[in-house]
Amino acid sequence: MTDGALKKIGPWTVKSETEVYDNPWITITDCRVIRPDGKPGQYGVVHFKNLAVGVLPLLDDGTVPLVGQHRFPHDAYSWEVPEGGGLRGVDPLLSAKRELAEETGLRARHWLQISGFDISNSVTDEKAVCYLAWGLEEGEAAPDGDEVLAHRRVNFSDLHEMVLNGDISDSLTIIMVLKARALAEAGRLPEEPARLILRREV
Repeated sequence: MTDGALKKIGPWTVKSETEVYDNPWITITDCRVIRPDGKPGQYGVVHFKNLAVGVLPLLDDGTVPLVGQHRFPHDAYSWEVPEGGGLRGVDPLLSAKRELAEETGLRARHWLQISGFDISNSVTDEKAVCYLAWGLEEGEAAPDGDEVLAHRRVNFSDLHEMVLNGDISDSLTIIMVLKARALAEAGRLPEEPARLILRREV
């Protein structure tokens, strides 16, 4: 978009857009705008080229496989459910299956999308799609070369408590655990994953 060519984004008017950074994962655009109050302003937008995908896998004993890794942007260690990115335009379920297999070696017979949300909608257009997976079969993990992963398995109830206590900081994990528990309690999940989450016969 060039100077002088206007476009509307809701109550905002965009006067110009300048790409200031680009790599294989993100593009950053500087927008000169007229704000909703009519005053001139500036808005920076981070465009994500991938869709975030997350998987909450439930093993037959009611445990959840977690992946541990150091997260570069925060310089902090994080325990998370398997997650990653998939190209926009590709079925996110395929990307979720790939991430689960790469990070844990697990394959699942049953999948259910339980959430879709905007991750940080004030400055990015990144979206996430999250799945519940059960009927798991063991296999060989094959993480990417830039992933140094640790693995542990915890009972779903313990993972839920970790989320409530603030021991988990990853947003996809927090949302999936709370959403899965809420859906199970509301009777809105299939019988088997609900039983594994609630640890009682439904």
